[in-house]
Amino acid sequence: MYLASSSPRRRNLLESIGVDFETVPPRYDEAEREMELPAEQVQRHSRGKAWSVLPWLKPLPAGRPVAGVDTMVVTQGRTAGKAASPEEAMGLIGQLSGRTHLVYSGLTILWSDGAGDQPQEMTDHAVTQVRFAQIPEAEIRKYVATGEWRGKAGAYAIQGRAAAFVEEIRGDYSNIVGLPLPLLVRMLRQIGCWPPASWVSP
Repeated sequence: MYLASSSPRRRNLLESIGVDFETVPPRYDEAEREMELPAEQVQRHSRGKAWSVLPWLKPLPAGRPVAGVDTMVVTQGRTAGKAASPEEAMGLIGQLSGRTHLVYSGLTILWSDGAGDQPQEMTDHAVTQVRFAQIPEAEIRKYVATGEWRGKAGAYAIQGRAAAFVEEIRGDYSNIVGLPLPLLVRMLRQIGCWPPASWVSP
């Protein structure tokens, strides 16, 4: 399959379940829209990322779908995006401290059945609930100093040092990392692209 993402975390997740894939960086502007619900936004962005790489893959081979993914963190009804500075990262993690937040991921699959030029599309989303412990400000400052927050929704990496902040997770862990594997497998199964060839004995 093709992964419309340059995220190493998403690559690691696909590798962990034995998927043969190639990454294609998306060329897409993640513009926000007023009054858009989180589920609608991540689905729209995942769709935009998937379709943005299609011109470089034409014709899309049958049996090699494209996956576009978008992840966002929502706390107290507000989006906690990617921090642009250490100060902003401090603020974002401070908002999450001692509270429960939601992680949304939109996932779009484009695939060809070989019957036409236009690929077919399937889009859905996953939601995971995460509760952080109360984190002392000095500890947040030390975490931010590691730089792990860079490029991460909510300014933290659940698979890294920020695992120490987590008190409870309700839902899919891989969704917090950035790619909801149960949803991906379900969608690939629906289009006949699961299990991957690497699972088949020679």
